[in-house]
Amino acid sequence: MIKVVDIFAGPGGLSEGFAAVTDSRGKPVFDVVLSVEKEEQAHETLRLRTFFRQFPKQAPAEYYQHLRGEIDLETLYEAYPAEAKLAGELCWHATLGPDGEPAKRVRRRIRKAVKDSTSWVLIGGPPCQAYSIAGRSRNQGNPDYDPAKDGRQRLYVEYLQILAEHRPAVFIMENVKGLLSATLENEQVFHRILDDLRDPAAAVAREGRGGSQVRKGGYRIHSLTEDRVFENGTLEGSVIRAEKYGIPQARHRVILLGIRDDISSVKPRILTEQKTVSASSVLKALPRLRGGISPKRNDSAEAWRKCLQAQVGSRWANAGTKKVDSAALSALIRRKLNEIALPDADRGGEFLRADIAVGYEPDWFHDGRIEGVCNHASRSHMRTDLFRYFYAACYAKHYGKSPSLKHFPTDLLPDHLSVNDAIDNGGHFSDRFRVQVGSRPSTTIVSHISKDGHYYIHPDPLQCRSLTVREAARLQTFPDNYFFCGNRTAQYIQVGNAVPPLLARQIGEIVRDILKAAGAND
Repeated sequence: MIKVVDIFAGPGGLSEGFAAVTDSRGKPVFDVVLSVEKEEQAHETLRLRTFFRQFPKQAPAEYYQHLRGEIDLETLYEAYPAEAKLAGELCWHATLGPDGEPAKRVRRRIRKAVKDSTSWVLIGGPPCQAYSIAGRSRNQGNPDYDPAKDGRQRLYVEYLQILAEHRPAVFIMENVKGLLSATLENEQVFHRILDDLRDPAAAVAREGRGGSQVRKGGYRIHSLTEDRVFENGTLEGSVIRAEKYGIPQARHRVILLGIRDDISSVKPRILTEQKTVSASSVLKALPRLRGGISPKRNDSAEAWRKCLQAQVGSRWANAGTKKVDSAALSALIRRKLNEIALPDADRGGEFLRADIAVGYEPDWFHDGRIEGVCNHASRSHMRTDLFRYFYAACYAKHYGKSPSLKHFPTDLLPDHLSVNDAIDNGGHFSDRFRVQVGSRPSTTIVSHISKDGHYYIHPDPLQCRSLTVREAARLQTFPDNYFFCGNRTAQYIQVGNAVPPLLARQIGEIVRDILKAAGAND
């Protein structure tokens, strides 16, 4: 099997995709021998999934008992101590970069993992907040922010260090689209990174991190979407639009493929475009839930039903919005308000016993041994937000798009200073309440989903809520038996930061073919 090292691994989206790649006989091609993650709860998720993969034929019954909340994690690991110990060794809870693990220790762990292999693969990407457009917007508002001193801007140097010292045959590096427009010290970050990836030894020497362990040699950096090698100034083909490749999410990320320069005879193929997959095809199989009412003391199933149905006679439900022809929309709103009913599953939970319809890509998502669904609990929302969510979902059902603030009835507009600017000029946060339109891929699932649900409103107005962790995970193409550890905020962050595993599998298949053509036999 071909060894894989995953750094900045998060909950393991890239690893999951690579681990799912098989050869012509259905045998796994890749062996993820080391995953590195600094966040404790993401690391716990990573370790649990690594434990799951120690049973390639069938996971033990105790794994599903843990998913159902029948036994705790310690009991599960005690039942299978050898597999649990190995999972702990393969998943390193460590910080890379400034104030992180010493270079010697990182070097030693990687060498122990890959042994004498010359055909192993490095995957992952540095944390991307400083590169993102939203992140740079926040930083610009901070007078004390100095981008040159932001360690996140330079975390890709840790990637370079591993390339320069260990010379993997292939690497996959992922980052946000904002990387293409980011600058640091008047230099375009993307062009700097391309130059560095072509010659990691020279790059780490420039950073004062050379030494006897560094090996000469470079990489050709390929696009995964176009038949091209990246040259100076080239941006085309750097962004993967996930919705073009069967992912039910319009997630646009920079993902680079690097091939070691001594593998010169291999020309990699590119990703194959697939049929567009809608959000509803992924979400509709999951149990219906209701949103909660905040504060918690006011919440009950009956209170939720009454607070919505009481809006049948409200001005906003009858007048709709004066900005558009709203008679039909108002009729839809009143009809849906009258249809409000309490879902059998109420607000769900960390485990919800249910018969799950197979739905989209059953072989990838579905696992009947769960006997239900995990990480599927709804959040609480203010009453006024419940009304906005309901209106937005009805609007999207009627018009096939999410409303901006200018489409909201006056009674539903937030009491915020920026609202008038958003309405009059399309200013910041004009799409403050964004419903996921069921007939097309969702918008990008990002870690901000942990803050509030305004950008992730469920398309069904009768559920009147934001997406659950499991729904976000499905849009990210995590299998249903992939359990996210930690509290709900941590779970949302893990899901939002991950690479979609189903996309990662397609990338892994390209890497498999490269190494097969190169005669890799490690």
